[in-house]
Amino acid sequence: MITTVSRESTYATLGLPDSPVIVDVRTESDYLALPRLIPGAMRGSPDQFGSWSRNLPRTRAVIMYCADGEAVSSTAAESLVSMGYPVSILDGGLAGWTRAGHVTVRARPEYKSPGASQWVTRERPKIDRLACPWLVRRFIDPDAQFFYTQPHRVRSQATALDAQPYDIADVTFSHNGPKCSFDAFLEQFDLHDPVLDRIADIVRAADTGKLARSPQAPGLLAISLGLSANIADDTLLLEQAMPVYDALYAWCKVASHETHSWPMKPPERAEPRGLVTP
Repeated sequence: MITTVSRESTYATLGLPDSPVIVDVRTESDYLALPRLIPGAMRGSPDQFGSWSRNLPRTRAVIMYCADGEAVSSTAAESLVSMGYPVSILDGGLAGWTRAGHVTVRARPEYKSPGASQWVTRERPKIDRLACPWLVRRFIDPDAQFFYTQPHRVRSQATALDAQPYDIADVTFSHNGPKCSFDAFLEQFDLHDPVLDRIADIVRAADTGKLARSPQAPGLLAISLGLSANIADDTLLLEQAMPVYDALYAWCKVASHETHSWPMKPPERAEPRGLVTP
């Protein structure tokens, strides 16, 4: 029997290391009627099941959702179960998810998102040019590809690769007034979530030199500059930076209330019972 998972438990793990693979299996008509997805979900049209199902990782749980969490997702889930995948269905589908007030992300077919988006920017990334790829891969398009090149070649490479340029002057995905490129991605994909908004505050302060506006910004800047100093290959640098932003997201979502100090405060000693003081 296919199990059903709640919207609350799904959101609670969204973006964390133990997050399941989420697959949008709505029919094409349902998808076009509401071109939005749960953040981080891959699109798997039920009419093309064979083309995408074989690429799912077998080491992670899978959650499927359709428009209402009923027939379409059940059929796709049963097919995956027969192939040995650990699959669950999202209770209520996307309709239930949105009724509960959970965040969704806008599909942007003009950018081939989700599923095949490509992005190019200046070489030697520091803050925005690492934070934006993390945001896209974790919450917008898990299959996105990113390229780095010399500053004067970004536009020509964007044309050659049929990719979108970002974090350069006079393009959609770049700085606008006090906001940085990370903000532009959130706005263009209509992605509004309290945790990501908090990440945006940190990234913006670190990227624009306004370190006093976020207590975490100096630390992010220091780690980013250290990574850049240690790693000459920009593609490898991005892969090494991804866990840094994963950790920052996890801290914002589940661990910002924790504290740490040393030395530890010694436990209070209880007075011994039954003793008479002379």
